[in-house]
Amino acid sequence: MIKFIDPDHPFYRPLWIRLLIIVFCAVWTAVEFYGGKTMWGTIFLVVTAYAGATLLVFYRPKEEEQGKSGATGKTNEGTSDGTN
Repeated sequence: MIKFIDPDHPFYRPLWIRLLIIVFCAVWTAVEFYGGKTMWGTIFLVVTAYAGATLLVFYRPKEEEQGKSGATGKTNEGTSDGTN
């Protein structure tokens, strides 16, 4: 399934980038409503809500596979109880 915003992309990992995107969408929404363009204001209100939900509320960063296995220093060799 194609996503409008792919939260798994490394670009969205820093919190300040995610906040900047949401603030930009909210400001653009306000500009459209201030200018009397209620249809565009509503469209950008939905975009702002979607971006906020995707990038803040439901955002769960994926762990990097190499960093996760290399940080513990353990390997998959040996028995399941951790002894060799």
